[in-house]
Amino acid sequence: MLYTPLTMRAMRFCFDAHRGQVDKGGVPYANHPLHLAEHMQSEDETCVALLHDVMEDCGKTPDDLRAIGVSERAIEALLLLMHKKDVPYLAYVRNLMDDDIARKVKGADLRHNSELARLNEVGSGDLDRLRKYMEARVLLGDMAYRFEMPVGSVSVTVDGETYPFAIEDETRGVQ
Repeated sequence: MLYTPLTMRAMRFCFDAHRGQVDKGGVPYANHPLHLAEHMQSEDETCVALLHDVMEDCGKTPDDLRAIGVSERAIEALLLLMHKKDVPYLAYVRNLMDDDIARKVKGADLRHNSELARLNEVGSGDLDRLRKYMEARVLLGDMAYRFEMPVGSVSVTVDGETYPFAIEDETRGVQ
């Protein structure tokens, strides 16, 4: 994670906004955005990772973020990351794909939210959510799983559209 005066303000803002909230495993929620931020390289990416849920889940506004110095570029990505309830999930994901920061943070968000070990128990709703997240990761070009199979082509269909990719044997030539 990149530590700058701004990212540290964003971290404190994140912790304050999510105070008292816990994730599905009962762990303080702020650990989730902190985990995402650890995978970011730029100041804007780090701020967006830390703040990606504060408007949608905590009622914070773009003006609240401007007040701590968050850039307009980061606010633009944060607005794209807000999933409006009337927008189908995969349409929401498609809408943010062209924004490099939103796409990177969403990919990290989906990877972290796909870790079933974070849950105390796994139910059918969790598996349904995992399938939805896998489809979103396919759209973003961020596959969740390694396929153990002979070398060849594989395709995944999401929302009626096929996304092909190739599996290569990386051990060829290794002695």
